[in-house]
Amino acid sequence: MKVTVDLLHNVNFKGTTGSGHDILMDGPPDFGGENKGARPMETLLVGMGGCASFDVVHILRKRRLVVTGCTADIEAERAETEPKVFTKIHLHFKVSGEKLTEKAVGKAVHLSAEKYCSASIMLGKTAEITHSFEITE
Repeated sequence: MKVTVDLLHNVNFKGTTGSGHDILMDGPPDFGGENKGARPMETLLVGMGGCASFDVVHILRKRRLVVTGCTADIEAERAETEPKVFTKIHLHFKVSGEKLTEKAVGKAVHLSAEKYCSASIMLGKTAEITHSFEITE
């Protein structure tokens, strides 16, 4: 896997993924940022949420369940001092579909957290990560 990050202006960067997609990132205004993109640490959380959501949906569909929606709301806390690593992260999944059960969704969330989601397992080396879910209509 390879990505490239290029300085565009001040502290505004364009990340280009190996699959050819661009991600704009920018620092906070007090460091010269112009709010032209997500903060780099936000992109870590988005990546983790995407990884975990992919797993949950994939696991449920592999069990031949119909998933029509999946939203991951993520809240995180960071250390007060440098390096300001994530210390706590909570993922809350809202999953919708047909005939979804608490057991099936719970197992998918658990398997993602403990076995499949490389991003959350890696971030779990510095942060306490918790999960919750609800089945929505």
